Amino acid sequence: MISRRDFLQTSMAAAALYGTSGFGNWARLAAQQSLTQDKLLEFDTFGNVSLIHITDIHAQLKPIYFREPEINIGVGGNKGVVPHVTGADFRKLYGIDDGSPSAYALSYNDFSALAKAYGRVGGLDRVATVVKSIRAARPDALLLDGGDTWHGSYTCYQTQGQDMVNVMNALKPDAMTFHWEFTLGSERVNEIVEGLPFAALGQNIFDAEWNEPSDLFPPYKFYESGGVKVAVIGQAFPYMPIANPGWMFPEYSFGIRDEHMQEMVNEVRAQGAELVVCLSHNGFDVDKQMAGRVTGIDVILSGHTHDALPEPVIVGDTIIVASGSNGKFVSRIDLDVRNGKMLGFRHKLIPIFSDVITPDADMAALIDEQRAPYESELSEVIGRTGDAQTLYRRGNFNGTWDDLICDALISEREADIAMSPGVRWGPSILPGQDITREDIWNVTSMTYGEAYRNEMTGEFLHVVLEDVADNLFNPDPYYQQGGDMVRVGGLGYRIDVTKPQGSRITEMTLLKTGEAIDPSKTYQVAGWASVNEDTEGPKIWDVVESHIAKQGTISLDPNNSVKVVGV
Repeated sequence: MISRRDFLQTSMAAAALYGTSGFGNWARLAAQQSLTQDKLLEFDTFGNVSLIHITDIHAQLKPIYFREPEINIGVGGNKGVVPHVTGADFRKLYGIDDGSPSAYALSYNDFSALAKAYGRVGGLDRVATVVKSIRAARPDALLLDGGDTWHGSYTCYQTQGQDMVNVMNALKPDAMTFHWEFTLGSERVNEIVEGLPFAALGQNIFDAEWNEPSDLFPPYKFYESGGVKVAVIGQAFPYMPIANPGWMFPEYSFGIRDEHMQEMVNEVRAQGAELVVCLSHNGFDVDKQMAGRVTGIDVILSGHTHDALPEPVIVGDTIIVASGSNGKFVSRIDLDVRNGKMLGFRHKLIPIFSDVITPDADMAALIDEQRAPYESELSEVIGRTGDAQTLYRRGNFNGTWDDLICDALISEREADIAMSPGVRWGPSILPGQDITREDIWNVTSMTYGEAYRNEMTGEFLHVVLEDVADNLFNPDPYYQQGGDMVRVGGLGYRIDVTKPQGSRITEMTLLKTGEAIDPSKTYQVAGWASVNEDTEGPKIWDVVESHIAKQGTISLDPNNSVKVVGV
């Protein structure tokens, strides 16, 4: 008799061979450059349960450009496996033709040229069209939002997340979980959550004082779909007080909480759950490790690390789905569930090509209504990119947006060195494109955006770089507690990702003099997004806007200041 694991693997292999994978279909269509909305949404309905997954929208209501990462390094057991495969290697792995729309959507090569050919991606009015299409075919499909939704734009900041709440309520998800939402402050988060018309889930969101599950964020909720009893368990970002300011949500604690997750899985199974879905904001490698430790989870819908994978990854009996970010993709997963067991699945990663998918009229009107009071501020042109300059942020080390932000910090704050957080959110700007105030806010908007200027010793700078490097390159995913590597300006260094903490960073150099960083010497360092409550300084978006306005046209020198070895 074929084992359940083998059956699932056979199902996945058959999908790739016989087109039951939606990616296979749109990749071939992309090669023919004959995409239409009907072809993008085409799906052979399968089984009896449908899940729709969106995650990491980061408040992007309108279509954008978004470049996928050039560098995504895996370490330990995750070295060289998805999602740590990029560019040509990624295309080869999934059979993607160079220059096709799928190459544009899923890899970084020739990004600017392909973007001009294939246009913007995302837009929640287009997402609404896709969701309504799936619900028309499968009315009881569950729409699940993986979090990082109420954060990341000018209007989201100005309305304390209300623009996104209004739009998402209209999209009618069944549940969501959380990360950056908590940086609105717990008082505001509590206010919003109490009024949500859908479930706000987090089995790992605890009351910090009593070390008990929070009443406001239940661990799970039951649904019926296709006659199947489905339990959805929420998993919020585990490292909130480390990666973000704990003083903004002092009454809550987080963590991975594997043991509690296992208890919740056992509990819902005991109550008759036939399908167990984890709606997660762990990050992909953490989800893989959790899937190997917690038994009984059928599907993990993965968020946080912004990975877009054309096929689920199977760990044991669990399938893990990654649906990208910024509204660029929607995942549909159809499952065959019988007698309390998942017997097979079909999956489609749907790229939201905004020129191909017709916007939903009601959602488009609602989005315009949210933006209308701020339209003049949003659209004001501050500068432009040079004819050969693409601005992007996505990868383990500096992107050009980060280089520009660091240049602004050094110039405007009169610093020797700049440090910018290794966050993954933020759309891209093409060569020769206007840079508006909205564009600047899309890569800087947060509730603790003060741009500090402090004195730091060379020894302290080394400690900072080593700590962040360990968050990213610790071989145990459960110790990877942040985003990507802190971006630096005015500073060069060498990093060996194979070394232990304290030994990864060497050859630190002050770029303006070419001298080695002296551990005992003090340097003027400007940065932003400090988690310290008493941080003072101008807002980072004002710093960057002032710098861009003075420059007029942005053309950056290539950044070769970080040497990465051990890859």
